[in-house]
Amino acid sequence: MYRKLTPEETDAILEAGIDEFALKGPDGASMQGIANRAGVSVGVLYKYYKNKEHFFESCLRRCLVVLEDVIRDVLEEEDKILVRAEKLIRAIQKIAKEHPRYNVLYQELTSGSCRAYAARYARDIETISGLAYTSFLRQAQEEGLIRQDADARLLAFFFDSLLMMLQFSYSCDYYRERFRIYCGEDILDDDEKVVSELLKFLESAFTFEADQIQHGGG
Repeated sequence: MYRKLTPEETDAILEAGIDEFALKGPDGASMQGIANRAGVSVGVLYKYYKNKEHFFESCLRRCLVVLEDVIRDVLEEEDKILVRAEKLIRAIQKIAKEHPRYNVLYQELTSGSCRAYAARYARDIETISGLAYTSFLRQAQEEGLIRQDADARLLAFFFDSLLMMLQFSYSCDYYRERFRIYCGEDILDDDEKVVSELLKFLESAFTFEADQIQHGGG
């Protein structure tokens, strides 16, 4: 008979699962490999998780809760839009360095290897950030802080897409290499430059009205 796992032991098992799934994908990972990594018997895993799919979902939810909490904590503060943006960028950098496998697993969810889970989780995951970003962008428009001629929902989508790409660029092999190619070999060690340049980009996107932009031939 197995004793009840402590919260710390459960956390350790989930972290081992996240590492294994991030390295091998949901198809390549095995419950035996996860048990070996966690230092427990495979029987312990099956006592608490009925199968690999159930365990994968538990690992995925752990990652997403952490990422969602970061977003929620920043957006609950009553800061101006660029201050919030800076806090989000810095939070993304921090979590990418502390928990890189979380972002790898998130990226797996957006790829073909996790197609079976994508539709199920996309609405749960993206609704939280989508509603939050749209809300604070609309508020900024109402206060006259950002451009009035843009659809807040599309601004929120583009904003989130930039942040998602930044997450992957710090954590996922392909995107990390792409980051270096575009921005230099030492870019991953220069967080302040990334924050500064991304804020410049966001400020111009949020504040330039259509009649302020000169198109070719003008």
